[in-house]
Amino acid sequence: MKQPGHSRHGAGRDATRPLRFLLFDLDETLYPAQSGMFGEVGELIHRYMQDRVGIPAGEVRQLRRLYYERYGTTLRGLQIHYQVDPEDYLTYVHDVDASSFIRPNPALERALGDLPQKKVIFTNATADHAWNVLRALGISHHFQRIFDIRALRYYCKPDPMAYQIVLIGLPAAGPECLLVDDTLRNLRAGREAGMRTLWVGTEPCPQDGADYCVTDIAQVRDAVRSLMEESQEAR
Repeated sequence: MKQPGHSRHGAGRDATRPLRFLLFDLDETLYPAQSGMFGEVGELIHRYMQDRVGIPAGEVRQLRRLYYERYGTTLRGLQIHYQVDPEDYLTYVHDVDASSFIRPNPALERALGDLPQKKVIFTNATADHAWNVLRALGISHHFQRIFDIRALRYYCKPDPMAYQIVLIGLPAAGPECLLVDDTLRNLRAGREAGMRTLWVGTEPCPQDGADYCVTDIAQVRDAVRSLMEESQEAR
């Protein structure tokens, strides 16, 4: 099946369950990577590791990559190996003015307004950072709840515990949620938790993690409508 603006490989979840929640990743999902904002956050992470933790400059990039691959976030690795204060880290690396990098997205605002499901942010960042991004995009009024790194008890995607915390907290069953993310390993973990998944990225649509794919976040409306039609047909 191919719809204008999006593609899918088959829902794979329990298609008879109504879709109740749209779970959106934040950084580089709701806004394009080309904005440069997440790069600024990355620079602050590098600076924190050097200046606050005392890691030699030549080791920072490799360690950051290792921690991301092994633990999901740099913070988790720094907690385990350097016992850093997570609040000190989170305050430092998210000291960014989102409005300097991101502009309002009227197409996304309209798309979210046309969808009846509850919209939730599911992010490894902080709630303060999330609200800054949402306000810069002009879409903050569409979101009722944010599951941030603190709400996740410092677990983070793709750790299965993070997904269970979200499902229990909503509360919801996995098939009642669509996870929208730009990172395939996060989507794969969402599928393991029973969620339906939507990848925001370039084509071709990957077959090993995403049920649906879009190349522009504003196309989420078309993907969700197709999913809703499938649910009605399956009942």
